[in-house]
Amino acid sequence: MIDLIDMARLPGFLLIFARVTSFFVMLPIFSYRNIPTRHKIGFSLFLAWIMFYTVDVPIFIMNGEYFLLLLKEIVVGLFIGFIAYLMLSAVQIAGGFIDFQMGFAIANVIDPQTGAQSPLIGQYFYTMVILFLLAVDAHHLLLDGVFYSYQYIALDQYIPFEKESIPAFLIDTFNHMFVIAFQMAIPIVGCLFLVDVALGIVARTVPQLNVFVVGLPLKILVSFIVMFLFMGIYFMTIRHLFETLIITMRDLMKIIGGA
Repeated sequence: MIDLIDMARLPGFLLIFARVTSFFVMLPIFSYRNIPTRHKIGFSLFLAWIMFYTVDVPIFIMNGEYFLLLLKEIVVGLFIGFIAYLMLSAVQIAGGFIDFQMGFAIANVIDPQTGAQSPLIGQYFYTMVILFLLAVDAHHLLLDGVFYSYQYIALDQYIPFEKESIPAFLIDTFNHMFVIAFQMAIPIVGCLFLVDVALGIVARTVPQLNVFVVGLPLKILVSFIVMFLFMGIYFMTIRHLFETLIITMRDLMKIIGGA
Protein backbone atom coordinates (compact mmCIF):
# COMPACT_ATOMS: atom_id res chain seq x y z
CA MET A 1 0.00 0.00 0.00
CA ILE A 2 2.84 2.40 0.86
CA ASP A 3 4.52 1.68 -2.47
CA LEU A 4 1.28 2.41 -4.35
CA ILE A 5 0.85 5.72 -2.52
CA ASP A 6 4.45 6.70 -3.24
CA MET A 7 4.11 5.82 -6.91
CA ALA A 8 0.91 7.84 -7.09
CA ARG A 9 2.76 10.86 -5.75
CA LEU A 10 5.76 10.36 -8.04
CA PRO A 11 4.46 12.79 -10.73
CA GLY A 12 4.27 15.52 -8.08
CA PHE A 13 7.86 14.85 -7.07
CA LEU A 14 8.96 15.11 -10.71
CA LEU A 15 7.30 18.53 -10.94
CA ILE A 16 9.24 19.73 -7.91
CA PHE A 17 12.45 18.26 -9.27
CA ALA A 18 11.89 20.02 -12.62
CA ARG A 19 11.48 23.44 -10.98
CA VAL A 20 14.50 23.01 -8.70
CA THR A 21 16.75 21.71 -11.47
CA SER A 22 15.81 24.47 -13.92
CA PHE A 23 16.31 26.99 -11.11
CA PHE A 24 19.88 25.78 -10.59
CA VAL A 25 20.58 25.99 -14.32
CA MET A 26 20.47 29.81 -14.14
CA LEU A 27 21.27 30.50 -10.48
CA PRO A 28 24.69 32.06 -9.75
CA ILE A 29 27.20 29.92 -7.81
CA PHE A 30 25.17 26.72 -8.25
CA SER A 31 25.27 26.86 -12.06
CA TYR A 32 29.02 27.39 -12.45
CA ARG A 33 31.02 25.11 -14.72
CA ASN A 34 33.58 24.20 -12.09
CA ILE A 35 30.88 22.36 -10.12
CA PRO A 36 30.49 18.79 -11.48
CA THR A 37 27.20 18.06 -13.18
CA ARG A 38 26.56 14.98 -11.06
CA HIS A 39 26.85 17.14 -7.94
CA LYS A 40 24.33 19.62 -9.34
CA ILE A 41 21.86 16.86 -10.16
CA GLY A 42 22.42 15.16 -6.82
CA PHE A 43 21.92 18.40 -4.88
CA SER A 44 18.80 19.20 -6.90
CA LEU A 45 17.44 15.72 -6.21
CA PHE A 46 18.18 16.00 -2.49
CA LEU A 47 16.61 19.46 -2.21
CA ALA A 48 13.54 18.34 -4.20
CA TRP A 49 13.19 15.31 -1.91
CA ILE A 50 13.20 17.59 1.17
CA MET A 51 10.70 20.00 -0.39
CA PHE A 52 8.46 17.09 -1.41
CA TYR A 53 7.59 16.49 2.26
CA THR A 54 7.12 20.19 3.10
CA VAL A 55 5.05 21.32 0.09
CA ASP A 56 1.39 20.43 -0.46
CA VAL A 57 1.68 18.03 -3.41
CA PRO A 58 -1.62 16.90 -4.99
CA ILE A 59 -2.05 13.66 -6.90
CA PHE A 60 -1.35 14.02 -10.63
CA ILE A 61 -2.09 11.74 -13.55
CA MET A 62 0.47 11.53 -16.35
CA ASN A 63 -1.52 12.83 -19.29
CA GLY A 64 -1.27 15.76 -21.69
CA GLU A 65 -2.18 18.28 -19.01
CA TYR A 66 0.56 16.91 -16.75
CA PHE A 67 3.26 17.50 -19.36
CA LEU A 68 2.04 21.08 -19.74
CA LEU A 69 2.46 21.48 -15.98
CA LEU A 70 5.95 19.98 -16.27
CA LEU A 71 6.83 22.54 -18.93
CA LYS A 72 5.40 25.27 -16.70
CA GLU A 73 7.63 24.18 -13.81
CA ILE A 74 10.71 24.38 -16.03
CA VAL A 75 9.75 27.87 -17.21
CA VAL A 76 9.10 29.07 -13.65
CA GLY A 77 12.46 27.75 -12.44
CA LEU A 78 14.29 29.39 -15.36
CA PHE A 79 12.48 32.69 -14.78
CA ILE A 80 13.36 32.85 -11.08
CA GLY A 81 16.99 31.83 -11.64
CA PHE A 82 17.33 34.26 -14.56
CA ILE A 83 16.15 37.19 -12.42
CA ALA A 84 18.81 36.36 -9.80
CA TYR A 85 21.48 36.07 -12.50
CA LEU A 86 20.33 39.30 -14.14
CA MET A 87 20.59 41.37 -10.97
CA LEU A 88 24.10 40.09 -10.19
CA SER A 89 25.15 40.87 -13.77
CA ALA A 90 24.90 44.56 -12.84
CA VAL A 91 28.31 44.20 -11.21
CA GLN A 92 29.99 43.08 -14.42
CA ILE A 93 28.25 45.81 -16.42
CA ALA A 94 29.56 48.38 -13.94
CA GLY A 95 33.04 46.89 -14.41
CA GLY A 96 32.63 47.24 -18.17
CA PHE A 97 31.86 50.95 -17.77
CA ILE A 98 34.94 51.41 -15.61
CA ASP A 99 37.20 49.39 -17.92
CA PHE A 100 36.16 51.49 -20.89
CA GLN A 101 37.25 54.67 -19.10
CA MET A 102 40.45 53.15 -17.67
CA GLY A 103 41.61 51.75 -21.00
CA PHE A 104 41.20 48.11 -19.94
CA ALA A 105 38.38 47.45 -22.41
CA ILE A 106 40.81 45.74 -24.82
CA ALA A 107 41.97 43.25 -22.18
CA ASN A 108 39.05 40.99 -21.27
CA VAL A 109 39.55 37.77 -19.32
CA ILE A 110 37.75 34.43 -19.46
CA ASP A 111 35.42 33.87 -16.55
CA PRO A 112 36.14 30.29 -15.37
CA GLN A 113 32.65 29.96 -13.90
CA THR A 114 30.70 30.78 -17.04
CA GLY A 115 33.31 30.42 -19.79
CA ALA A 116 32.43 33.85 -21.23
CA GLN A 117 34.62 36.92 -21.63
CA SER A 118 34.44 39.37 -18.74
CA PRO A 119 36.00 42.80 -18.11
CA LEU A 120 38.91 42.91 -15.68
CA ILE A 121 37.37 45.25 -13.12
CA GLY A 122 33.98 43.60 -13.63
CA GLN A 123 35.47 40.22 -12.80
CA TYR A 124 37.15 41.70 -9.72
CA PHE A 125 33.86 43.22 -8.50
CA TYR A 126 31.97 40.02 -9.29
CA THR A 127 34.45 37.97 -7.26
CA MET A 128 33.94 40.34 -4.32
CA VAL A 129 30.18 39.99 -4.69
CA ILE A 130 30.34 36.19 -4.65
CA LEU A 131 32.62 36.16 -1.59
CA PHE A 132 30.37 38.64 0.20
CA LEU A 133 27.33 36.57 -0.77
CA LEU A 134 28.86 33.44 0.73
CA ALA A 135 30.12 35.30 3.83
CA VAL A 136 26.65 36.56 4.80
CA ASP A 137 24.89 33.29 3.83
CA ALA A 138 22.92 35.06 1.12
CA HIS A 139 23.02 31.89 -0.98
CA HIS A 140 20.62 30.40 1.57
CA LEU A 141 18.20 33.21 0.72
CA LEU A 142 18.43 32.20 -2.92
CA LEU A 143 17.48 28.65 -1.96
CA ASP A 144 14.62 30.05 0.12
CA GLY A 145 13.44 31.75 -3.06
CA VAL A 146 12.68 28.50 -4.85
CA PHE A 147 11.18 27.02 -1.67
CA TYR A 148 8.78 29.90 -1.01
CA SER A 149 7.88 30.07 -4.70
CA TYR A 150 5.30 27.35 -4.01
CA GLN A 151 3.39 29.79 -1.80
CA TYR A 152 2.82 32.02 -4.84
CA ILE A 153 2.89 29.50 -7.70
CA ALA A 154 1.21 26.19 -6.90
CA LEU A 155 2.10 22.96 -8.66
CA ASP A 156 -1.28 22.70 -10.38
CA GLN A 157 -1.37 26.37 -11.43
CA TYR A 158 -0.66 27.64 -14.93
CA ILE A 159 1.22 30.80 -15.92
CA PRO A 160 -1.14 33.58 -17.05
CA PHE A 161 0.71 34.43 -20.27
CA GLU A 162 -2.08 36.73 -21.35
CA LYS A 163 -1.10 39.18 -18.61
CA GLU A 164 1.01 42.09 -19.88
CA SER A 165 2.63 42.61 -16.49
CA ILE A 166 5.23 39.83 -16.94
CA PRO A 167 7.16 41.38 -19.90
CA ALA A 168 6.71 44.85 -18.36
CA PHE A 169 8.21 43.56 -15.11
CA LEU A 170 11.19 42.09 -16.96
CA ILE A 171 11.79 45.40 -18.74
CA ASP A 172 11.65 47.27 -15.41
CA THR A 173 14.12 44.78 -13.97
CA PHE A 174 16.51 45.43 -16.85
CA ASN A 175 16.23 49.17 -16.22
CA HIS A 176 16.83 48.74 -12.49
CA MET A 177 19.86 46.55 -13.19
CA PHE A 178 21.44 49.25 -15.36
CA VAL A 179 20.70 51.89 -12.73
CA ILE A 180 22.54 49.84 -10.09
CA ALA A 181 25.45 49.32 -12.50
CA PHE A 182 25.59 53.07 -13.12
CA GLN A 183 25.58 53.77 -9.37
CA MET A 184 28.52 51.42 -8.86
CA ALA A 185 30.52 52.86 -11.76
CA ILE A 186 29.80 56.58 -11.39
CA PRO A 187 32.48 57.34 -8.68
CA ILE A 188 35.34 56.04 -10.82
CA VAL A 189 33.88 57.09 -14.16
CA GLY A 190 33.24 60.61 -12.84
CA CYS A 191 36.79 60.95 -11.52
CA LEU A 192 38.22 59.68 -14.81
CA PHE A 193 36.12 62.22 -16.68
CA LEU A 194 37.71 64.97 -14.58
CA VAL A 195 41.13 63.48 -15.33
CA ASP A 196 40.34 63.63 -19.06
CA VAL A 197 39.31 67.28 -18.68
CA ALA A 198 42.54 68.05 -16.81
CA LEU A 199 44.63 66.29 -19.45
CA GLY A 200 42.86 68.26 -22.16
CA ILE A 201 43.69 71.52 -20.40
CA VAL A 202 47.32 70.42 -19.96
CA ALA A 203 47.56 69.46 -23.63
CA ARG A 204 46.44 72.96 -24.63
CA THR A 205 48.66 74.81 -22.19
CA VAL A 206 51.79 72.62 -22.47
CA PRO A 207 51.95 71.34 -26.07
CA GLN A 208 55.39 69.79 -25.48
CA LEU A 209 53.88 67.20 -23.07
CA ASN A 210 52.65 64.00 -24.69
CA VAL A 211 49.35 63.46 -22.86
CA PHE A 212 48.78 60.13 -24.61
CA VAL A 213 51.83 58.68 -22.87
CA VAL A 214 51.06 60.23 -19.48
CA GLY A 215 47.28 59.86 -19.61
CA LEU A 216 46.91 56.05 -19.55
CA PRO A 217 49.05 55.32 -16.45
CA LEU A 218 47.61 58.38 -14.72
CA LYS A 219 44.04 57.20 -15.29
CA ILE A 220 44.90 53.71 -14.04
CA LEU A 221 46.51 55.17 -10.90
CA VAL A 222 43.53 57.44 -10.22
CA SER A 223 41.13 54.54 -10.77
CA PHE A 224 42.84 52.33 -8.19
CA ILE A 225 43.01 55.18 -5.66
CA VAL A 226 39.31 56.01 -6.07
CA MET A 227 38.42 52.31 -5.95
CA PHE A 228 40.26 51.98 -2.65
CA LEU A 229 38.59 55.08 -1.19
CA PHE A 230 35.08 54.07 -2.25
CA MET A 231 35.34 50.40 -1.25
CA GLY A 232 32.95 50.89 1.65
CA ILE A 233 30.36 52.45 -0.65
CA TYR A 234 30.71 49.49 -2.99
CA PHE A 235 29.89 47.04 -0.22
CA MET A 236 26.84 49.13 0.72
CA THR A 237 25.78 49.00 -2.94
CA ILE A 238 26.29 45.23 -2.96
CA ARG A 239 24.11 44.92 0.13
CA HIS A 240 21.43 46.98 -1.60
CA LEU A 241 21.84 44.74 -4.64
CA PHE A 242 21.09 41.62 -2.57
CA GLU A 243 18.01 43.21 -1.04
CA THR A 244 16.80 44.25 -4.49
CA LEU A 245 17.45 40.73 -5.79
CA ILE A 246 15.27 39.10 -3.12
CA ILE A 247 12.48 41.66 -3.58
CA THR A 248 12.61 41.24 -7.36
CA MET A 249 12.36 37.45 -7.10
CA ARG A 250 9.38 37.76 -4.76
CA ASP A 251 7.60 40.27 -7.02
CA LEU A 252 8.13 38.01 -10.04
CA MET A 253 6.60 35.08 -8.15
CA LYS A 254 3.58 37.21 -7.26
CA ILE A 255 3.09 38.27 -10.87
CA ILE A 256 3.40 34.73 -12.22
CA GLY A 257 1.13 33.40 -9.50
CA GLY A 258 -1.45 36.11 -10.12
CA ALA A 259 -1.23 37.44 -6.57
